Amino acid sequence: MKRSGHEEFLRATSVIDHDNPAVRKKALTLAEGLSGDVEISRACFVFVRDEIRHSWDYRANPVTLSASAVLEYTTGYCFAKSHLLAALLRANAIPAGFCYQRLKNHGDIGPVFYLHGLNAVWLEDYGWYRVDARGNRPDVHAAFTPPKECLAFVPKEPGEADLTGVFSDPLPAVVNVLSTFTDYLDVRRNLPDIEE
Repeated sequence: MKRSGHEEFLRATSVIDHDNPAVRKKALTLAEGLSGDVEISRACFVFVRDEIRHSWDYRANPVTLSASAVLEYTTGYCFAKSHLLAALLRANAIPAGFCYQRLKNHGDIGPVFYLHGLNAVWLEDYGWYRVDARGNRPDVHAAFTPPKECLAFVPKEPGEADLTGVFSDPLPAVVNVLSTFTDYLDVRRNLPDIEE
C-alpha cells in the first residue's frame, strides 16, 4: 500500500534500511493482529522507546547508525533510535520522517547546545504527528497519544528551539557523528548542533 505524495518518507536507504530482513521481520511482527496506522505506529513506537536502550542512559556501546544495527545491538542514541522507528514504520507502509530539537546541555560533558532527534509519522486522521522514542527515565516521559504530542523535551530556554520541518533523511551532521565515533562517550562529547 503506497501513500501518494509521501514516497520519499517510505523509501529504504542505507541508514533507514527497512529492506533488511531482520528489520522487516520485526516490523511485520509488531503489526501482527493490529489494524490501522495508529495502532501499528503505537506498537512500533513503544517497542523502540522501551526495548532499545539509549546509549547515554545505559552507557552502552556500540555506537549505532543504521536501523538494522540499532535492532541488532538493541542500543542507540536518540538519532539512531529514530532511524529504527522510521524503518519499522516505513516497512509497514506508514510514512515516517525526522524532526530535531536544539536543546541546552545541562551536563558537564559535550557542547553547550546539541541536537535531539525524534520522528514524525503521517497518520491519516491527524497528518504529521511528532513522537519521541528516546526512552523514558524518571525525568523524561514521552508517549504516543495522538493528536496530543507528548515529547521527551519541550524547548524553553534561550537558544533552544524546535527545528521546523519534517526531513525524509537524517541530517548529515547526525550521520557524520554516528559514523565517525565508535564509543558512546565520544559521541556525547561531539553531539551535533546547528543554528536554526
